[in-house]
Amino acid sequence: MSFGQPLPVLMYHHVSPKPGLVTCSPENFRAQMAWLANNGWKTLATAEFEAVLKSGEIPKKSVLVTFDDGYLDNWVYAHPVLQEFGQRATIFLITGWLGDGPCRPHAGQGAVPEVPTHKQAMAAAAEGKLDDAFLRWSEVEAMRIAGTCDFHSHTHSHTRWDRQLADQATRDAALADDLSASRATLAARLGAASPHLCWPQGYFDTAYQRVAQEAGFTHLYTTEPGVVRADVELIRLPRLVAKDKPAAWFARRLGIYGRPLLSALYLGLKSGNKGH
Repeated sequence: MSFGQPLPVLMYHHVSPKPGLVTCSPENFRAQMAWLANNGWKTLATAEFEAVLKSGEIPKKSVLVTFDDGYLDNWVYAHPVLQEFGQRATIFLITGWLGDGPCRPHAGQGAVPEVPTHKQAMAAAAEGKLDDAFLRWSEVEAMRIAGTCDFHSHTHSHTRWDRQLADQATRDAALADDLSASRATLAARLGAASPHLCWPQGYFDTAYQRVAQEAGFTHLYTTEPGVVRADVELIRLPRLVAKDKPAAWFARRLGIYGRPLLSALYLGLKSGNKGH
């Protein structure tokens, strides 16, 4: 069991007034970000997170805030809160699902667009109505300029190739093409290819890891519970689910996850996995 200084990586999906799966209300998200700001926690940029891990020196009260998929509500409701408190998040984009068009209004700018629940967003994706549920590149650029978010890869198509293709070589080739398209899109849109990749639905195996590394990804994010420490495997970064809970709950959890011994004991007891 490792007792090194922990760095929690928080995993969000939606910030929305519509309750549902993997959704945090704007009120609770604001309370959580306010608590971080008011209690001396630093929300790291992705490059800062990378540098900290490279140095092996993890500063106390450091946290990485991540969002998966790139939903419209990340712009409408999460971005204004991050901006209000001077916080930063990392959004893993499904690069083939973003469209073009002007920025839509976000909270604080008058009437905001309707945002779907998680179930509605998945249905919209299945029907090809991506603009109803996901970010536009203009909104990505606006958040980047504002300094609230960094953007990295969640693949280009969000396909679980292990479920689509039985042959290992064909599966590896399809994943390689998917990752190449994602990196190329990020490079074209944002000026640089990303070395950070988050797995769709948290699924990976050793072949997935190998293909991703061959594609140029060095930091691979999972949905495995745990905190990051200096000895973490960069190709198997754990994260913690951020729940739709008020600041008091959030404070208790960060109080545990931010302490070397307490986080190791708590996570070991909770999951039976003492490697994190």
